[in-house]
Amino acid sequence: MKKNIADKIQDLQFFGEFGGINPSISDSSSFTYLKAETMESVFDGNVKGCHLYSRHTNPSNKYLSKALSILENSDSAYVTSSGMAAISTCILQVCKQGDEIISNRTIYGGTYALFKNFLPKLGIKVKFVDFNNLKLIEKHLSKKTKVIYCESMSNPLNELVDFSKISILNKQYGTKLIVDNTFTPLIFTPINLGADIVIHSLTKFINGASDGVGGVICGKKEFIDSLKDVNNGSGMLLGPVIDSFRASSILKNLKTLHIRMKQHSFNALYLAENLAKDGHKVFYTGLKNHPHYNLMIKNYNKEFGFGGMMVLDMKNKVNAFKLMEKMQRNNIGYLAVSLGYSKTLFSSPSSSTSSEIPEKEKKILGISDGLVRFSVGIDNDIERTYKKIKNIINKI
Repeated sequence: MKKNIADKIQDLQFFGEFGGINPSISDSSSFTYLKAETMESVFDGNVKGCHLYSRHTNPSNKYLSKALSILENSDSAYVTSSGMAAISTCILQVCKQGDEIISNRTIYGGTYALFKNFLPKLGIKVKFVDFNNLKLIEKHLSKKTKVIYCESMSNPLNELVDFSKISILNKQYGTKLIVDNTFTPLIFTPINLGADIVIHSLTKFINGASDGVGGVICGKKEFIDSLKDVNNGSGMLLGPVIDSFRASSILKNLKTLHIRMKQHSFNALYLAENLAKDGHKVFYTGLKNHPHYNLMIKNYNKEFGFGGMMVLDMKNKVNAFKLMEKMQRNNIGYLAVSLGYSKTLFSSPSSSTSSEIPEKEKKILGISDGLVRFSVGIDNDIERTYKKIKNIINKI
């Protein structure tokens, strides 16, 4: 019988040092060798499997990396201290001065700021393109292009890209297709759809507890090994290491990801459908009027639904702010950034997670002041939650 991804993660068996059912936490920054020659060989890159220094690798991080490589069906993975650390570490391993990146226009505000403001300081140029127009992507491709970058589901409007078509261009021009899959773990498997490298902010759905920060880069073994190279690896030289205790904590939470994603998706679809029936403008890929609904159906892993992210248009900032404040006072969730928590989190993307994007560009992208982004929680009774939200909206 063919196993799905969740089964493969469940079947991982990491015993603790003394037979514990959880792997032991390696609370050490450095590691000893029985022979001096072994240490010399590790520094020369001639010995694999030995731990050198926790900025390089350590056992706790290795366990988490193994589980995440299974999650994304990649050869290997490298865990980092945050999602942004994963993005920057990955990009700086692939690109050098004079290289170019083609990025989807709709990406997370922090990534946009990195691409727009910081990478040009290093001589790396980023071209922002509407990935719904494949001809525009091809128009901007050149010998200097090293990366095609996008998110599996865009932040905040839940827009999708057609990986299969973009991967054809990617292979034709010899670039690397890098996909941020933070919004949709288990729902999409980008490597199966043509991506070369997949990135996550582990802080969000994968950890699921809003108690820590982490990131991961998933890809071919050769590339992941290059990140750890003592002399040239961005992972080794930039030092984006994740703490062993946090890695261990995320690994434990990862084991319930399949259950949580199903409930996030179920609840988000219920809210989206009912709020839409009430006449509100809702952005959710599970709604048939979403422009990318058919693309979602084509590429998603049906078992895990359409995801936990939804956007409601309250038409203006005043209404948006009132809704969020009243929802928090009524214990529907928290007015907070981030996503993937057990309780619903809501924010105004225009003034928070997309605030780094210039006003003119936000207008083009459709990120208006009245939008409220929901990271829908795993509420037991979503009908009860919906009725509370409806009652609040009716009084605004």
